Amino acid sequence: MNRTFDLVKTAYELSQLTPTGEPQVAMAGRSNVGKSSLINCLAQRKGLAKTSSTPGKTQSVNFFQIEPGGYTLVDLPGYGYARRSQAERAKWGQLIEHFLTKSTGLKAVALLIDVRVPPQKSDLELVAWLRHANIRILPVLTKCDKVNQREASARQREWRDLLGGMATPICFSSVTGQGREALWDALDSLAARPVQTPDSIDG
Repeated sequence: MNRTFDLVKTAYELSQLTPTGEPQVAMAGRSNVGKSSLINCLAQRKGLAKTSSTPGKTQSVNFFQIEPGGYTLVDLPGYGYARRSQAERAKWGQLIEHFLTKSTGLKAVALLIDVRVPPQKSDLELVAWLRHANIRILPVLTKCDKVNQREASARQREWRDLLGGMATPICFSSVTGQGREALWDALDSLAARPVQTPDSIDG
C-alpha cells in the first residue's frame, strides 16, 4: 500500500502540545535506537526525519500525518543520553510525559529497542509507566541486520516474557527493510482501535 507521510507539526515547548483528539500512535525509545532511520524507512523518504551518529538528535515532538489511515505518528525525543545537560534531559522528559498524559487520541506507544542491547532500566521504567497509564505497547526491535536470527529470536523471547506475553516484538531493520510491512500493519491496526481505558480493560 502506498502511503503519504507528511510532517505537519513540530513542538519544542509544552505550550505547543495542544490535544487534538485525532488518532495518534507515538514512537519512543532510547537515544540512538534508530528511531529517525526507522521513520525514514517507513516513509521510504531519506531525510524526512533527521538522522545523526550523535545520540539525542531529535529534540522536539514531531507529528507526521499518515494517509490512508487518518492518524498521526508522533516521534518523541530519545531518552537516556547522559551526555546531554541535565536541563536538556529534564526538558525532553517533560515534553514526553506531557504528551503521553495529555493526548486524548493516543492509541499506543511503539517502544523501539536496540536488539543488541539487554533490557535497560530506562526502557523498563517507561514500560511500567505506560502500563500504569493503561497505554498499549508495541515493542519493536531495531537494527536487526546487526545480529543473526538466533540472537534476534532470543531477544524477542526476552522482551515478550518481560511484557507478560502481550506481544511478540517486531524485528526491524532500516538497512534491509525487514519488518517494514509488519510494522505498518501493526500501526494501522492500533490506530483503528478505541482508546484504551481502565473501564475497557475491566469490562
